[in-house]
Amino acid sequence: MVEDHGELRRLAAAALASYGYCVLEAACGRDALAVVEGHPAAIDLLLTDVVMPEMTGRDLAARIRTLHPETGVLFMSGYTDDIIAPRDVRGSRAGYIQKPFTPLALAGKVRQILGMT
Repeated sequence: MVEDHGELRRLAAAALASYGYCVLEAACGRDALAVVEGHPAAIDLLLTDVVMPEMTGRDLAARIRTLHPETGVLFMSGYTDDIIAPRDVRGSRAGYIQKPFTPLALAGKVRQILGMT
């Protein structure tokens, strides 16, 4: 999970952990790449904010998929659809969730991307 706002990152990670998911956290794209490169197992899902400093969520997803092509992606944003749509965040094994979201809605989107529903 990559989210530059620490409180939101911690809350969403805790929510996903309560549903049984193992969550690796990063505050930015650069940190996320380091986490992924240092993680020996497959990364099933990247949950990332779309708009972040230094590297967008879309750019991060592309870089992670060069390392792990099977990784699903769930983009999140507090921006409205008319701002996000031009960024082309939807696609194969990718989804989108609008902030704010409930823990249940987040878990449902994660299950959807992972093909569990």
